[in-house]
Amino acid sequence: MGRRTVRWYGRVLVAVAAALCAMVAGAAGQAAADGIPTPYAFAQDATTVKGTTDTTNSVRLEPGRAYKSSIGRDGKLYYRLELDTTSNAYVSATAVPRPGTTVSYSDGIKVSVQDANSRHCSFSGTAHFGATQSPHPIAAWASRETGGDQYACQTEGTYYVVVERSGTADSPSGDWDLELSYVSEPALKKAAGSTNAPEVWNSASPDALAGNPKRRRGGAGFATATSLKQGIWQDGISPGQTLFYKVPVDWGQQFYATADLGSSNRGKGYVGTALVMSLYNPVRGFVDDVGSGYDGSQRSAALDPLPPVAYENRYALNDRVSGMRFAGAYYLVVHLSAQVADKIGGGPFGLTLRVRVDGTARTGPEYAGQPQPRDAFALPAGGSDEAADGTVGGATATGGGGSSDSGSRSGTMRLVAAGGIGTGSALVLGLGVWAVVARRRAGVAPEDADTASAPMSAPWERGAPRGW
Repeated sequence: MGRRTVRWYGRVLVAVAAALCAMVAGAAGQAAADGIPTPYAFAQDATTVKGTTDTTNSVRLEPGRAYKSSIGRDGKLYYRLELDTTSNAYVSATAVPRPGTTVSYSDGIKVSVQDANSRHCSFSGTAHFGATQSPHPIAAWASRETGGDQYACQTEGTYYVVVERSGTADSPSGDWDLELSYVSEPALKKAAGSTNAPEVWNSASPDALAGNPKRRRGGAGFATATSLKQGIWQDGISPGQTLFYKVPVDWGQQFYATADLGSSNRGKGYVGTALVMSLYNPVRGFVDDVGSGYDGSQRSAALDPLPPVAYENRYALNDRVSGMRFAGAYYLVVHLSAQVADKIGGGPFGLTLRVRVDGTARTGPEYAGQPQPRDAFALPAGGSDEAADGTVGGATATGGGGSSDSGSRSGTMRLVAAGGIGTGSALVLGLGVWAVVARRRAGVAPEDADTASAPMSAPWERGAPRGW
């Protein structure tokens, strides 16, 4: 078999793979159109670990790694960290209730980092389902920070991540899956010039962005969040669904976001807290959220203005300010309450995100080493992914034809698998074999196939919006 033959067969396989991807993407769009929320998309490289009920046998977490675990009702689990004297450690736990789970207002999760004497370190966080009373992914974070007398846990040694369930004693909620993220931030090459958070910054709301929105499907988890730049982005969201997006924000820049839920004539009910938009920083630390009721009339919810990203923000007592301490990808997480289906209708409902990043990027602090993962506080080349282009200063965003739809595809893979992906695969592979036979019968040898017909492009490459 010659080299050109090998290349030709390789191209046949590529065409088959492209057809499979098109089939899966089409199923993802159909699932969204049918109002079926996709499951949470865990990081593909996440290592499954089991939390222990005591510290003695706790499993060690490594920085820069993602982990998958689970926690039962009234659970309290331990995981182990080995820390030096200079690095800051940030651990986030995303709790994902399983399908069919019922949650209450006070159900939630708490995360802390403790030393060998059970002392809580720098920061412990909690997250609750709150007024939506709708099961969806929620995330809480905790930290061990160094470089200041105000912090405990400064020595090198063994520390413990403690993940706890909270809620009422009679909560009906069952086991929850967990995604654990551990980020290590190195010390600065030289001490920070100030240990006080900036007290003066522009807290006025900017002018609204204007222009035509571009369609973009949100991801189904932090690991598959869809990249956005400044601009107006349109999506669809169904009751019970949670969509993930990420926006690059550099040192010295301010971030603004508004979520608009479109009108519908499907029902006459009202849900007090129907839409919730939450903001998380690059280590998946909660920064702020905003909610809105819904009765079928259009509604809009905007985050209050946040300070420019600055290293010194970490010294603030206000969590909203303290959370804006890193450059990198900030996550917008949008959830629509499952109760909307009963009161208004099944959806999907129109969702419009207005994303703005103001200010000139400046040089950040100089670290003495590399964070783990290495890209934890980095911005993608050019400020964002190539599929979402926009201009600073309120101009209309342009672009939005990319393919960062991995979260939706991941969830749809499960749906397709359940429905018999083997049949579809066999069909596509059969078509590939048919193409080979047809070429041979037509006298087109594999060696001459380089200039034969090219495979048909996928739907999104032809400009067709996905998930609509």
